[in-house]
Amino acid sequence: MKWRGRQESSNIDDRRGRSVRTGGLAGMGGLGIIVAIVYMLLGGNPLDLLMLVQEQPATYEQSGGEYRESAEERDVRQFSAVVLKETEDVWHDIFSRSGRRYDEPTLTIYSGQVQSGCGVASSGTGPFYCPADRRIYLDLAFSNELRHKFGAPGDFALAYVIAHEVGHHVQNLLGVLGKVHELRSRVSQEEFNAYSVRLELQADYMAGVFARHVQNKNLLDEGDVEEAMNAASAVGDDTIQKKARGYIMPDSFTHGTSEQRMHWFRQGYLAGDLSRSDTFSRNP
Repeated sequence: MKWRGRQESSNIDDRRGRSVRTGGLAGMGGLGIIVAIVYMLLGGNPLDLLMLVQEQPATYEQSGGEYRESAEERDVRQFSAVVLKETEDVWHDIFSRSGRRYDEPTLTIYSGQVQSGCGVASSGTGPFYCPADRRIYLDLAFSNELRHKFGAPGDFALAYVIAHEVGHHVQNLLGVLGKVHELRSRVSQEEFNAYSVRLELQADYMAGVFARHVQNKNLLDEGDVEEAMNAASAVGDDTIQKKARGYIMPDSFTHGTSEQRMHWFRQGYLAGDLSRSDTFSRNP
């Protein structure tokens, strides 16, 4: 992606070098389970995070500290800020066309551990969106994980991840997150997992819309779309479970298969708007 020299978003909260103190083990509570799941599934389930903040009051404090970034980290930080700015442009445009206002999310970058509105999270959590404070959380070291752990190299692989999390913010603004969250107490776990899959696939669709927006600005390099597709494939439930367990359990899927994630990213890229984004009434 042609990003150098482009405008960066001002909605960046840099918390690197800050430590997090908890009020005891109760502060972590069910978060350990959430973190384990999110680590496996990239970006986490924002509905679980929303549940967490309701069930576990935050009892954490941040203490100041200094952080010296490397040249590589500086590039990733600046790249992420440019990507966030591009997401702001595309969603402001789409929302305004339908007479709505787009409220921009904040991208919080951190190292090691962070206090979010949904609880304390570690780097192992992976990137995630917290509906409670409308922030995206990203440890910049995740760019290396994408390349080496998930086998998804290239800068646009990270752009896809950020755009996917912004997609959850869009869902939050549109009320989709809240509606799905309300179903948790009314359906079985397997049924709720199926709704979670549709939620994640819709966020993938929205990442595709972002990619089309960047393409329309002639900012994509050759192979960028393929990098995003590869990243979407790498974080499919079936691919992750196959690597981790040697077998797959479809009823436990919460994000969708590799094929589904690539399909819905592609649909968003082809449409360039929300016209085909209804993953809930269509068969994924």
